[in-house]
Amino acid sequence: MKHHGREARASHEEDQLATGRISLPRPIVEHPLRQVGQRLALALFVMLLTVLIVIADRSGYKDNVDGHVSLLDTVYYATVTLSTTGYGDIVPASDTARLVNVVVVTPLRVLFLIILVGTTLEVLAERTREEWRQKRWRLALRDHTVVVGFGTKGRSALETLMATGLKKQQVVVVDPSSKVIEMVNAEGLTGVVGDGTRSDVLLRAEAQRARQIIVATQRDDTAVLVTLTARQLNRGVKIIAAVREEENAPLLRQSGADAVITSASAAGRLLGLSVLSPTAGTVLEDLIHQGTGLDIVERPVTKAEAGRSVRDTEDLVVSVLRGHRLIGYDDPEASPLQLTDRVIAIKRSKGTGGTANPLKGAAWNGSSTGMSAE
Repeated sequence: MKHHGREARASHEEDQLATGRISLPRPIVEHPLRQVGQRLALALFVMLLTVLIVIADRSGYKDNVDGHVSLLDTVYYATVTLSTTGYGDIVPASDTARLVNVVVVTPLRVLFLIILVGTTLEVLAERTREEWRQKRWRLALRDHTVVVGFGTKGRSALETLMATGLKKQQVVVVDPSSKVIEMVNAEGLTGVVGDGTRSDVLLRAEAQRARQIIVATQRDDTAVLVTLTARQLNRGVKIIAAVREEENAPLLRQSGADAVITSASAAGRLLGLSVLSPTAGTVLEDLIHQGTGLDIVERPVTKAEAGRSVRDTEDLVVSVLRGHRLIGYDDPEASPLQLTDRVIAIKRSKGTGGTANPLKGAAWNGSSTGMSAE
């Protein structure tokens, strides 16, 4: 038990140190041993090429020891030259040999050194390269989606959005667990390690320029703080928040949420409906799951539908959005449809029979801050 407690504390301290860190998805790289092998092979190739160059003009070199340059001497000269050791016992004597050393051997020496210290140079350049990637990412990021808390709720919400066309480049996930962000990166998504209740963390996620923010934290009080912070940073952003208890929904709306989903009551209603009418419960569950059976969508009215009744549309229209008014399908004002209307309709899913999930893998557990579970 003590051992597990130390591991938990170490993981928490690691997450605290990483707070606010932006983590961009990385391209797939080769295995380190394979990279080392390739560098060694290239270094040997450069050395062999230098040996062949010296052999081709062996008479242009002078050995200060015995005056004769043998095959072993050419290998020796190539080695000490490429490594910049340069003992001076074998030197280029003719003009041709000196010209070849200046024009060919010297660049090969530089290449050889770069190969040998390639790992060190890569480490030194990694920070600059990462800063450049983040700067380019910030400049390109506009009207994106921020998901705060990436447990079951946040993941399911993102799966639904991506199934309707949202690109991975337009998503930023905020979660306090560095392990969750590592898995987010593995899915090709950008992540920010940190507490979404802090303004500096949301600023790193560019929440001030986001189009929509999904608040999917485990605890309702955390969701309220995230919503307040997000609304303060971006007055015009659309905020969708989830709460566990229905009594906290009004507080979320007062905090600035445009829509509040009550997970506990929604699950309870589905359970009750399934008891009263198992078939109705199955249909409702089918509507909830994206990409199978039936889907509920919001779409604009087509030119062919304008001027017609809601009952004459190809899809089953359940509501009409006219301006800021939501009109039920049975309301006389819903018909005829106007070209500027949007309809909420039930339609057959294009992926009936099962579709590939845009985010593979099991649901991820949350951390002690209550932001990523459920």
